[in-house]
Amino acid sequence: MEFSVKSGSPEKQRSACIVVGVFEPRRLSGVAEQLDQVSEGYLSNLLRRGDLEGKAGQMLLLHHVPNILSERVLLVGCGKERELDERQYKQIIEKTIHTLNETGSMEAVCFLSELHVKGRDTYWKVRQAVEAAQAGLYTFNQLKTRKEEPRRPLRKLVFNVPTRRELPLGERAIQHGLAVSKGMLICRDVANMPPNICTPRYLAEQAEAMAGNYDNLSFSTVEEAEMAELGMNAYLAVGRGSENESVLSLLHYKGAADDVPPIVLVGKGLTFDAGGISIKPSANMDEMKYDMGGAASVLGAMQALAELQLPINVIGAVAGCENMPDGKAYRPGDVLTTMSGQTVEVLNTDAEGRLVLCDTLTYVERFSPDTVIDVATLTGACIIALGHHASGLMSTHNPLAHELLNASEQSGDRAWRLPLWDEYQDALDSPFADMANLGGRDAGSIGAGCFLSRFTKKYHWAHLDIAGTAWRSGAKKGATGRPVPLLTQFLLNRTAAGQQD
Repeated sequence: MEFSVKSGSPEKQRSACIVVGVFEPRRLSGVAEQLDQVSEGYLSNLLRRGDLEGKAGQMLLLHHVPNILSERVLLVGCGKERELDERQYKQIIEKTIHTLNETGSMEAVCFLSELHVKGRDTYWKVRQAVEAAQAGLYTFNQLKTRKEEPRRPLRKLVFNVPTRRELPLGERAIQHGLAVSKGMLICRDVANMPPNICTPRYLAEQAEAMAGNYDNLSFSTVEEAEMAELGMNAYLAVGRGSENESVLSLLHYKGAADDVPPIVLVGKGLTFDAGGISIKPSANMDEMKYDMGGAASVLGAMQALAELQLPINVIGAVAGCENMPDGKAYRPGDVLTTMSGQTVEVLNTDAEGRLVLCDTLTYVERFSPDTVIDVATLTGACIIALGHHASGLMSTHNPLAHELLNASEQSGDRAWRLPLWDEYQDALDSPFADMANLGGRDAGSIGAGCFLSRFTKKYHWAHLDIAGTAWRSGAKKGATGRPVPLLTQFLLNRTAAGQQD
């Protein structure tokens, strides 16, 4: 869909549809009042008759409003003016896009970007509207033989800003929003792909295809033979029970000088996780195709980065693997020697993501990174702790943790910090190895973070547990595209592009 910004009076817009807000109780927004005056009270008469109360999400589509150049006027309920917050604003935008898409309006001018959202400026409102619009129109129908398309889908949306001075801010918001949306599209498409198609090799192919589209992106892989030479025995052990070979894919983005240390994004890429010998219950096991949500989000963030052409160096490490039960599969009781030289006693083969990640975290030391962020659908315990609203954030470096939390608030892709105190490390004690791959039931997410922290001593590191945020279950199950917005905002903030005027 095409987006643009302009600054103009609502009554002068010649469009298929013009979108304005109405507050509770039956009170026109400032822009709607202008239309009401031009139409000689047409809108206010409708409200007096009770056609629209103004409750959040209510819609009223009007045709041929007197003295208005636009063919249609869509009145959008925005709730109580003083209570309009970020969450409600995004919900209103999503409902508006859905309504426009069903009315046959192929283009529209939207004045909702002029609504007052506490603590948020024009840049935020336009960017969030772009992202909400794109996310709301997403469908995954590649594998369906009969595809349903809207009769006349919305193709162009213009956001109005109060003054011409804010046009550059709005244009930048659209640029950033489209880049994030494209990254989320890649993330969702890859994560939604079934495991008989999306294998570790498929992840590598997607990364290679992406690198082919941008001059400053390059691609390489670490295959199983090289992993064996490097001593990545924990990573290899997890994939031993699968016929699909493990592949570590690397995307190198060069936006700065060679001597500028890179940021490394590491994504857990378990393309299917049956649990191995410690097999999972069969109920909802189909959702274990989403255990590569971290890898998908790294691909999405690299896509957004390449679109934005930011002046930084970033490496995306996609740790592709499949965890299956087989005669060659690793077992509870095995002791593995990791690439770092530390040994791990396997208590549960379903705690496999940390074994793939620990060797990958050691591998990326060779790039002398400034920062490493790993992203993983790591623990069900994180869903118990935070539900599906916030990703779990853990870090051994306070400034990095604050950066990520700030990016999460800016992007609306929320994270919440969990502690990594030394007291939690004791749960990983093993009588047979340097550590176990599993602590007790208590603080399971933190225990996993503590495990990973033992492999990150040579750089600033943070861990995002996205088990609760990477996908949604139920009738509308599917990948969400998170935390691509958070990661992209973090990268934006590391450059001048993230500084708002």
